[in-house]
Amino acid sequence: MTFSRRHFIKTGLATGLITPFYRPAFALPNSALFDCGVASGDPTHDAVIIWTHTAKPVTLTWQVAEDVAFTRIVKQGQGRTFDEADCTFKVDVTGLTPGNVYYYRFSSGSEQSEPGRTKTLPEGNLDTLSIAVASCSNYPFGYFNAYHHIASDSDIDFVVHLGDYIYEYGQSGWGAESGRQLNRQHLPAHEIVSLSDYRQRHRQYKTDSGSRLMHATHPLIPTWDDHESANNPYMNGAQNHQSHEGSWTARRAASIQAYYEWMPLREPGPQANKAQLWRHFSFGNLATLTTLETRHTGRSLQIDYGEHLKQLNTEQSLRHFIETVLGDPSRTMLSVAMEQFLEAQLAASVKHARWRLIGNQIPIARTHVPDVTDVTLPTSLADNDPVAAHFAYFMALGKLDLPIYLDTWDGYPVAREKFYQLCQSVDATDLIVLTGDSHAFWANQLYAGDGDAMGVELGTAGITSPGDFESLGPELATELDLRVASHNREIMWTDCQHRGYVKVSLQPEQATARFIAVSNVNSEHYTAKTLRQYRITKQGRSLSMTHA
Repeated sequence: MTFSRRHFIKTGLATGLITPFYRPAFALPNSALFDCGVASGDPTHDAVIIWTHTAKPVTLTWQVAEDVAFTRIVKQGQGRTFDEADCTFKVDVTGLTPGNVYYYRFSSGSEQSEPGRTKTLPEGNLDTLSIAVASCSNYPFGYFNAYHHIASDSDIDFVVHLGDYIYEYGQSGWGAESGRQLNRQHLPAHEIVSLSDYRQRHRQYKTDSGSRLMHATHPLIPTWDDHESANNPYMNGAQNHQSHEGSWTARRAASIQAYYEWMPLREPGPQANKAQLWRHFSFGNLATLTTLETRHTGRSLQIDYGEHLKQLNTEQSLRHFIETVLGDPSRTMLSVAMEQFLEAQLAASVKHARWRLIGNQIPIARTHVPDVTDVTLPTSLADNDPVAAHFAYFMALGKLDLPIYLDTWDGYPVAREKFYQLCQSVDATDLIVLTGDSHAFWANQLYAGDGDAMGVELGTAGITSPGDFESLGPELATELDLRVASHNREIMWTDCQHRGYVKVSLQPEQATARFIAVSNVNSEHYTAKTLRQYRITKQGRSLSMTHA
């Protein structure tokens, strides 16, 4: 099926190929006042956040109904948008029925938003649950067609967004050439640092029509990764924060404030630390989802290969790097409070739920670089200095059998083992880890250091962010994907050449993971297909995953 967002109502809606909600929902023209549409998220069993933004401060009315025609209104109220919150507005609508679909809208005078569709968490016996897993939507790299495809799937119950919802770079940064070609350059033009900068960037991302449709159609369960603040942050700084950009503490606080304003996210209590963004969601007796916070509250400084690689020229120096530098037990990923929360939630999940999902921003499977010294770059690529340098770096890691990334769990092996030991302590060794960040699809089997199976990892490609090997061309990129998979015990399959998302469908006896790719992000016309599909079943105290 070919999708065109510009002619969405005339084609997909009229023919009934898309969920029927769209027909009444988007029959109205976009409101100039409600310029970023509507969104919902952070569902509980009896509540959900509904969100909108207005182009100026206004008094508005909100309504929640059981039908899209709004003849059965169950909740309503009034409020006002203020410049102090960047004219964003959200309501924690409580007193709702578990597992129920609701429709909501906002109005002010004669102006009315499009309606949104949302859902509360189910309770009791549940036979099926479908979740879309998304990550890495970089505006200048293309249209958010994968968001649009998520919106078109009426089978999806909730969308789990694992971060990099926005990117901090300026117009001359990563994605500059693509942004110019597609006329999707970042606003503001400079790298975002201040509160007003982060607000403007969030607003820009919310204008993409695919994003707008997804938010209006499905409730979001969001968490951040790094680019919502700056590339590769840790507790006391970030790789992409320099001294001339002012205080890191102030910059991070600004990014977090803007995130809470612009996302359908429940506000914590007045004394709470907003950086502690970890939550737990229970889907009846079928599944639970616990989201991690791996960037701001517990992470130690990442190790930089640039400071070590040239010195790794003997077996002794390599062993010292692996055992003493990477293996430093003082280097942490999760905060103590995060670990305590996770342990309690997993212990409860084991007692009443069939499946345990972990919302995890960064890859956790061991991913070492294979030896590629027998690979020669084509002449056209060898003459491209940045591409040649990237491949030489990859080759150097492969000679030493080192991890491909060090900002992932591979850079924190002791912390990873501590995470696994925590899960083992409450018999949670059947994890389905949902992962973003890497701009690649992954189907991984997970093992603790003692060899015990811990479950599976399902990694999603970027909504638009490109994979690491794409610059090497499709033939070589495919070859490297295959070599990475064959070199690493935990990796069953990977693909770095497509954009898309993962759809996870759960039933009591099995789960299905579909890796769904869009044909392109350079045009609003696209096709979508399932690249790969896996069946997940219980095997002893853990899980088995087979290509279906």
